[in-house]
Amino acid sequence: MFDPESIVVGLEIGTSKVCAAVGEMTSQGGFKVLGLGQCRSRGVRKGEITDPQKASEDIRLAIAEAEQMADVEIRSVFLGVTGAHVRGFNNRGIHPVVSADREITQEDVDDAIRNAKAVNLPHDHSVLHTIRQDFVVDDHDGVQNPVRMFGARVEARVHVIHGQGNRLQNSIRAVQSLQLSVEQAVFTGFASALAVLGKEDKEMGALVIDFGAGVTEYALYTNSLLRHSGVLAVGGDHVSNDLAIGLKIPLGRAEQLKIEHGGVEVGPDQMGAKVSLAAEPGMPERQVNLEHLRRIQSVRIEETLELIAHDVGPLLSHARAGIYLCGGGSRTRDILPMASRIFGQPAQIGRARDVSGSVASMDHPEFAGPIGLARFGALRLGNQPPGGGWRSTFGNWFRR
Repeated sequence: MFDPESIVVGLEIGTSKVCAAVGEMTSQGGFKVLGLGQCRSRGVRKGEITDPQKASEDIRLAIAEAEQMADVEIRSVFLGVTGAHVRGFNNRGIHPVVSADREITQEDVDDAIRNAKAVNLPHDHSVLHTIRQDFVVDDHDGVQNPVRMFGARVEARVHVIHGQGNRLQNSIRAVQSLQLSVEQAVFTGFASALAVLGKEDKEMGALVIDFGAGVTEYALYTNSLLRHSGVLAVGGDHVSNDLAIGLKIPLGRAEQLKIEHGGVEVGPDQMGAKVSLAAEPGMPERQVNLEHLRRIQSVRIEETLELIAHDVGPLLSHARAGIYLCGGGSRTRDILPMASRIFGQPAQIGRARDVSGSVASMDHPEFAGPIGLARFGALRLGNQPPGGGWRSTFGNWFRR
């Protein structure tokens, strides 16, 4: 029997679905999923709330299903947040060592960290995470713990993730309207990486891309440290919209065609092939060119991956463990060869690692986000740093 105090819940309010994952950290350091609840999402566009009432109703249904499966009462969640306004960047803080013998103390390190956290953001933005990378002592790079080393100065390097406060609050208030508390708002792309990457993957370097319906998030690790993160306001819904326009069909039928016949490669079997669309009220039976369908889909997904590759830049050469694709878009046919070609690294589907429990078979890539959010919560409550450095910050601003 699990300890109710050890229960953590990750909640992702996505463009296509709301999903809640209930879990707990095991005594062996693994993660046990106790229940998953999901509901088709309404009132969300590009990962952000557009209709709070509908979104709250869907959150309530997803939470209720998770409670029933896990046989628990959910009172608080670790909430995934995203959107085109969320940004990540690297920052550093320098502190001179003034002691006579130049031995670095914990106070020197704390001051360097404090200086690294003092970032200049737009007035309406708030920090979601400040995640430690490493230290530099004089010209000595890659130092993990400089205490008791000797030097004239110590430099702390961090990765900062921030977003527009009011837009983040929309998701938080939608949850709070259900008498649930938000333990912490967490960047979903960071949580997905936490779910799908193992220790060796982080050490070797890996890029995780969560291809959702409304947005595509990504996070890159090198030498076990988070070095880069970002969000593109492009996802699977944009592919469906392109198909609807290009094929001159309703959006719902474009989504169905994408799932059943879509892909990003055109092989001999697709050349000249046709797909029949049954007649519906107001729309006669017709045929769609399968080659045309796949070429439209290929252009949009290729553009999205190329934008990420351009943003990550030279850091890609350090992703020796390769590219991990998760989210619903990772199920696109032949997307792995395309990703390997664009990034110049091997690509694979990213599924939650080291997950046990009654729903362990539900290791679908679209559940990486909520499971990662729950795992983040378990690590945080267990006083372990989810990001590889000190615990991510969560400003009091969000608790108002």
